[in-house]
Amino acid sequence: MGCYDCCIRCFWAVPYPSLAATLLLYAGMALFCGCGHEALSNTEVLVETYFARNVQDFVVMASFIKYFQYVIYGLASFFFLFGILLLAEGFYTTSAVKQTFGEFRSTHCGRCLSLTFIIVTYILAFIWLAVFAFSAIPVYFLFNMEQTCHNINILAETTPSINQHGWICMDARQYGLLPWNAMPGKACGMTLASICKTSEFYVTYDLYIAAFAGAGVTLLALFLYLAATTYNYAVLRFLGRKGVR
Repeated sequence: MGCYDCCIRCFWAVPYPSLAATLLLYAGMALFCGCGHEALSNTEVLVETYFARNVQDFVVMASFIKYFQYVIYGLASFFFLFGILLLAEGFYTTSAVKQTFGEFRSTHCGRCLSLTFIIVTYILAFIWLAVFAFSAIPVYFLFNMEQTCHNINILAETTPSINQHGWICMDARQYGLLPWNAMPGKACGMTLASICKTSEFYVTYDLYIAAFAGAGVTLLALFLYLAATTYNYAVLRFLGRKGVR
């Protein structure tokens, strides 16, 4: 067998959908974990500086941020290993499906393993769908905050009186960031506009958008895994009924 034929057979054995899903999974998790970790740290600084005067009002959110950062570390490790396992399973099922490789054959254990990966990936996809929706909350909060600041700046340019825009506020308590008895808990008027002009605000906003995009890419990778593994499992079942072991 020539070198060209060997290369063609090797390329033919590559599970391209699983490989693409693995690359998307790693890219999405890198965005979500890296940007999410930094965004949480910046959020802690923003809320503590501008929305909470008493440390006790902020202790619950600070604890949540700390624990969620540890969860991010665990998610990064778990999905790194899970991506390797799914890619290896993709190589196995692709080789079993493509019968040009005579030594690779579908076994009952292999089909059970493929079915297990399908079920686990299906569960993870639904769990990650909730994570994807949850990651949209800080983006929504900061988007509303930016739009409110924009309205304040427009009013400040058109009306000379500060009372015309002093009533426009952003209340962090309404979004569950602080308890209802937190003081001040909100920022209004030109104070809010000055917050929006800080570099910390825009960096945090961009980090949350990147984390939200990373969660979406990860969800897309899981659905791509589902499509690839389900197709390969269906073909393995078909070959098993035809007597190909």
